[in-house]
Amino acid sequence: MMSNVSGTQPPTASNLEAALRAALAPTRLEVIDESAAHAGHSGANAEGYGTHFRVRIASPLFEGRPRVARHRLVYDALHIFMAQGLHAVAIETL
Repeated sequence: MMSNVSGTQPPTASNLEAALRAALAPTRLEVIDESAAHAGHSGANAEGYGTHFRVRIASPLFEGRPRVARHRLVYDALHIFMAQGLHAVAIETL
């Protein structure tokens, strides 16, 4: 399998899920790798995974926070994967 530009393997849905569980203690979580649907687009890689994800998440930490603040919490939990090739995250907070 080829590696991305940074020389590391692209992140997986399981990697993102583990980071989100550790940071946000979600009551509901679904992480979907949609990278294959973005083949040939900006940010896509040759592997066909690990670049574009959809996250559906509910967390007690979201209570009383506006949508932008909820999304910031998710991005903060996932920032470590940017150097591994994470390009886009579609976030649905529940």
